[in-house]
Amino acid sequence: MALTLRSPRDWPRLSRLSLKLFVIILLTNVLISGLVFVFVSRSLDQGFVSYLERSQASRAETLANALGEQWASRGSWRWLRDNPRAWQSLVRSQLWSSERRPPSGIDRELSDARGYVLLDELSNPVIGEPLLDPPPQRDPNLPPPPEPHFVPIRSGDKTVGQLGYLPPERLMARMDQIFLDRQQRNLMIIVGSLFLASLLLASGLAWWLGRRARHMTLATRRLTLGDYSVRLSERGRDELSSLSADFNQLAETLEANRRARQRWVADIAHELRTPLAVLRGEIEAMQDGVRELSADNLGSLQQEVDQLGHLVEDLRLLAQSDAGALDMHLIPLDLEDSLVQRLEDSRLRLESLGLALTLETEPALVRADSQRLRQLWDNLLSNTIAYTDSPGSLRVTLKRQARHAEVVWEDTAPGVAEGDLPRLTERLYRVEGSRNRRSGGSGLGLSIASALIEAQGGTLVPSRSPLGGLRWTLSFPLEMATTPSDKEPA
Repeated sequence: MALTLRSPRDWPRLSRLSLKLFVIILLTNVLISGLVFVFVSRSLDQGFVSYLERSQASRAETLANALGEQWASRGSWRWLRDNPRAWQSLVRSQLWSSERRPPSGIDRELSDARGYVLLDELSNPVIGEPLLDPPPQRDPNLPPPPEPHFVPIRSGDKTVGQLGYLPPERLMARMDQIFLDRQQRNLMIIVGSLFLASLLLASGLAWWLGRRARHMTLATRRLTLGDYSVRLSERGRDELSSLSADFNQLAETLEANRRARQRWVADIAHELRTPLAVLRGEIEAMQDGVRELSADNLGSLQQEVDQLGHLVEDLRLLAQSDAGALDMHLIPLDLEDSLVQRLEDSRLRLESLGLALTLETEPALVRADSQRLRQLWDNLLSNTIAYTDSPGSLRVTLKRQARHAEVVWEDTAPGVAEGDLPRLTERLYRVEGSRNRRSGGSGLGLSIASALIEAQGGTLVPSRSPLGGLRWTLSFPLEMATTPSDKEPA
């Protein structure tokens, strides 16, 4: 069941994590914008001054060439002396574009006639004399303003004058305030835009994270209250989606464990109820005089008591295995000796039940508990005897692999469906789905076998046998890399 927000209390709220994320995003964007502004301003300042120097020098050369041509045709500077209109007309004709429209921005400042001064061959000012006087210095701590730059004016091989122009530093000094005002305004626009963008971004992330976190909080709360049916959405491929998938897996595991525990308790109660009911019925029959108090009847009671004892002992062993307290005395021993001895002891019994035994073994030194190994073989034998039709066969092979010894235990029909194989070692699980037992066992034999082999460092894996029945593959880690020597003859 997917989790939904049903009441206003369940709606996502701004959490501390969301607030921290909002502040971090906002400060990061503001810091980045400030650094970009500083570096771009410095780059523009240095590059722009260099550009202005080249541009102003080029304009001055163009105007100086035009003045040289005018002097060659007129022979003197008298026509320009104290004639601002002629001076402005000359400068505009040389520096303005052919479209006869005044330039804008910095081009207008560089093409202004007031930014140039003309000196004759004796360095006397002809026009533009105010340019030679620098503006008053307001702050004595500032360096003095730079002097105008001069370009010689030639007519043929003769120098007939000089053209002075303001360097970019003087021009920029006049434009500093305008530049700073524009940059401050642009910076305010940038910071304001980044603030709004950060606000929208952080608000969206805060809402999204708050919603996901709220869902997880509610789901965890319901999980702690025992509602294992709750599930989270797993949309996306981010870490939160992975966390949701892990949460759903945890909920499924807890739900499966609860069902298994309920089924486990019910199955144990059923297993205990059957022998207890038999005991109660026989005792009541003896009390009522229906059955005699004889040795045979007492033996029947003893059998039921023994069955109860076996069931309790099996439950105790599984409980110890779950707690990791199973009593084990691991020593180096030959797995072949333990396996062959137990199967040879049971050969006559198997043959009497119509089951042929085939053994193929070789020495394999492992570290195991001899008593627990015998109990393991007994449980597998009991399962084979109980669930193999007669006539049939049991084939057991033992081979050494690179790092482990492998025992393959397989019998003939009937087999087990592929879907039932993983559940064979579940406690009290029966393939036929009923409570009728062909062997009268407790239904815990394979669970105990799995616990015993795992306690000795091995594995027990079921599969379908090519003989038509069930195949068990048991793996034990070898005690040493070298194989044990052949047993000495008695």
